[in-house]
Amino acid sequence: MKGFVYVKQVSLWDELKKLLEKLANEESYYFVRSPHAVSGIQMKLPEQFSPYFEGQMFNSERELRWKKQGNGYEILLLSLVEIEPDLGVQPIYNEPIEIEWEVCDRHAYFYDIDETKFPKGFIFKDINNQDIDPKTIPLRQRYFQDKKTATVHFVALTVNKND
Repeated sequence: MKGFVYVKQVSLWDELKKLLEKLANEESYYFVRSPHAVSGIQMKLPEQFSPYFEGQMFNSERELRWKKQGNGYEILLLSLVEIEPDLGVQPIYNEPIEIEWEVCDRHAYFYDIDETKFPKGFIFKDINNQDIDPKTIPLRQRYFQDKKTATVHFVALTVNKND
């Protein structure tokens, strides 16, 4: 399977939110972090964390990660599908470094909600902000590796549509 890795800088939270809305689908999940708390895995952006220090949105096609950088946000987009140029994202490596990305999906697991190890008390919410069993989320890890060297550069969260 072929993959695509992109980067982008945005200066405002509203720009990032619009990008998230364009790239999300009905089976997207969010995990956001502020300096003092995490949201848990949720099916919509949790309002109480806005604007977010850093986080990620993931679904079966892509994972978008963002991190506060100065006055704006640095974005990393790991995708199975090529992204439209009008979104303003750029391939992570341009000439003279060009990598042909190969992707491979693997199983991944969440801790149970009552697990005594970290993250104890972790939250899982559906689109209506109701608690859900983490076992119902078809979680996977997607490895992005250089086809020539087989070096894994990124591991993204993803969901499997077939589960």
